[in-house]
Amino acid sequence: MALVSLRNVSKVYPPASKGAPSVTAIDSVSLDVEAGDIYGIIGYSGAGKSTLVRLVNALEHSTSGEIIVDGQDIAVLSERELRKVRLGIGMIFQQFNLLGSRTVARNVAYPLEVAGHPKEQRTARVAELLDFVGLADKAGSFPDQLSGGQKQRVGIARALATQPSILLADEATSALDPETTHEVLALLKRVNVEFGVTIIVITHEMDVIQTIATKVAVMDQGRVIERGPVFDVFSNPQAAASARFVSTVVKGVPSAAELAVLRERHTGRIVTLAFRDSAVDQTAVFGELSRAGVAFEVVYGGINEIQGRPFGHLTLALSGVDPVIDQVLAHIRTLTTVTEVR
Repeated sequence: MALVSLRNVSKVYPPASKGAPSVTAIDSVSLDVEAGDIYGIIGYSGAGKSTLVRLVNALEHSTSGEIIVDGQDIAVLSERELRKVRLGIGMIFQQFNLLGSRTVARNVAYPLEVAGHPKEQRTARVAELLDFVGLADKAGSFPDQLSGGQKQRVGIARALATQPSILLADEATSALDPETTHEVLALLKRVNVEFGVTIIVITHEMDVIQTIATKVAVMDQGRVIERGPVFDVFSNPQAAASARFVSTVVKGVPSAAELAVLRERHTGRIVTLAFRDSAVDQTAVFGELSRAGVAFEVVYGGINEIQGRPFGHLTLALSGVDPVIDQVLAHIRTLTTVTEVR
């Protein structure tokens, strides 16, 4: 069941000055986020992804289309009605947005204060959440005494204070180093699994998507150009922008310029093999080559995994007798796609 549904949603900003054109930030986007998803929305700067997430919690209003959140079209709700909807939507930010004059505990308590929860309930909820994010010992600290990763953990605890069913993470790891990023992503995964919170992750980082997302939408110039399960989209991208994201973590087929360099270094025949899911095992392919007496060297590419499922390409330089190479390649083609670059 879709917890968040967008139907032909557009957001057009009026001209900034007389004679200037209007700006279409979101262009006829339709999208379904099901309960329990960790849904990644990925795109380069200016693709419209951050605008999209602000539409979901009604921080901005769409120009046209329907935005259904938990069965309600938020585009037609009054501001008073929207405040109730927002209680069910948590938000974490790239720059943390903590209140520097408040302690960690009081930062987490802030949404509960706004919602009118009694002090006793606030105290218990804050203690529970700080324990969950591993910061129980930092309750009395102030934000400027914390590391970036600790600040984001406080941000996650604060976003969970009102027990939302949806969590929006807008570039939540962009300001963090790689090790801290993976710690925060692991925490978000726990939020999803243990609390059943549906998470929408906005990012330009492919590593974030492949680490925790179950589904992904690729945005470019305000449009969703590709969507689906993460493995399907990134193991076999159909759109150029999707392929560019994949190339940031996995090298695919060498370009003409890269191939020219490979040819200078290797005199043998050069072939590229595709590996997707468990359809073929690298060991089986390498065994076929070895048994046939064909020497080989991996000269380009790589294999990656999404949720335990491998995909990628390996480019090999082969040396041996041509008829033997032809015969073994014919057999390997029954296992996977083989492209020989002449």
